[in-house]
Amino acid sequence: MVGNYGFIHEKLDIKILILYVLRLMNDAIDIGVLTEIAMCDDGINYFDFVECVQDLEKTEHIKIEDGLYSLTPKGRRNCEFTEGSLPYTVRTIVENAVFKQRSIKFRNSLIKTSRSEMDDGGFTVFLSLSDGISEIATMGLYAADLSQAKDIELGFRRNAEKVYNELINTILQ
Repeated sequence: MVGNYGFIHEKLDIKILILYVLRLMNDAIDIGVLTEIAMCDDGINYFDFVECVQDLEKTEHIKIEDGLYSLTPKGRRNCEFTEGSLPYTVRTIVENAVFKQRSIKFRNSLIKTSRSEMDDGGFTVFLSLSDGISEIATMGLYAADLSQAKDIELGFRRNAEKVYNELINTILQ
């Protein structure tokens, strides 16, 4: 079977693609991210994909630790020898998807949230934003209950840059 990008979807090709994704990510990733990137060509059958992941784990090309997948030295070595067999269009699509995922991961690493329960009820929610070198903003906010604390954390994670910019603009006015 040939997919939209001219990629022949034999199981060996799918295995090479999985190894390529993991090599480019250069960090352990969860199955959701691996699936999203590797299923770039709609000619790939999900069940074949899952079987190939399992085969690669059994043959010790990839490993899973704490729910995260990564290459073994054997997998990295074999990927370097075989990735050139992937069509250029597929490699380009995978590279773009990996770049996007790495950007998301980097952004998320700059944002920290935590909370602590107060003795008299409620929570203090701690929020911080880094520029990759040092923290550029840190604040603690009161939340009346756990649900509100979680909402504050989630909202900050989604909008940290906007919160920072609006806070700076407000202070400087």
